[in-house]
Amino acid sequence: MLKIRVPATSANLGPGFDCMGMALDLWNEMTFEPADEVIYEVTGEDAHKLNLYPKNLLTNSFIQVYDFCGKKFTGIKVKSHNNILLSSGVGSSAAAIVAGLFAANELLGNPLGTYGLLRIASQIEGHPDNVAPALLGGLVIAVIQQHEIVWRKYEIPEFSIVIAKPEMEWTTQVGRAILPPTVSRADAIFNIGRTPLVIEALRTGDLGLLQKVMDDKLHQPYRLEQISAGMKAYKVAKEFGAVALSGAGPALVCFVEPKNAETAMTSIMAAITDEGIQARGLITRPSSQGIYRVE
Repeated sequence: MLKIRVPATSANLGPGFDCMGMALDLWNEMTFEPADEVIYEVTGEDAHKLNLYPKNLLTNSFIQVYDFCGKKFTGIKVKSHNNILLSSGVGSSAAAIVAGLFAANELLGNPLGTYGLLRIASQIEGHPDNVAPALLGGLVIAVIQQHEIVWRKYEIPEFSIVIAKPEMEWTTQVGRAILPPTVSRADAIFNIGRTPLVIEALRTGDLGLLQKVMDDKLHQPYRLEQISAGMKAYKVAKEFGAVALSGAGPALVCFVEPKNAETAMTSIMAAITDEGIQARGLITRPSSQGIYRVE
């Protein structure tokens, strides 16, 4: 039996649209055993939904490795305990893809290697911003250069990270559909100038700098307008630290001093619930560890 753990991730991180993401200390845990068919059993987050679909992003990714390697697939039994919030912007899809690929690769004797897994995961997801940190851990900046993925990983000091999610129907597809087809040169320059400063602030643990530069004009303004209580919660979060929409949302991710984390989470969630909308909240931190095998 193979047992693995895969982390949640937060991508974009303000101006780093589609090219930057980091692993979070929030994990799904899974076991894989040989079987004569595909069996998928889930406990934890949204288990009642996921248990209805044994053929899903995780098991399809698992099978894809067998197909890629020319190996016969007969079946697999997967048991998963999910702590990563679904449809929230914290990388539940990336975790499923990476877990399926990684597990199959392990069971086949690691024919693909880390870079091979990253390439296939990026092809499935469409871009590497979430799958890269789920696989590698830490803060990862990654771009697709023709047929090559160019990436760098950075270790991140201890931050407290507040995640607050309004309970609403929201998918990455919805989040992308509302974006404009083109952006102005001024908005592009706005993001380009801030992205390296966000990387520097995260790499050095400079929360003051991060608060000044974690803004965006390419996706957040359009998405926050459509997210229930999104702009109100965003403004409250900025009073406590550096805040961004996590991935495509609807969750917000807020970097705060550890002593302020509980107060920040309570206040951000209140900004949502005061609008008559239910909210989920949790406090976590960055993870330097990506997916790994539990021995």
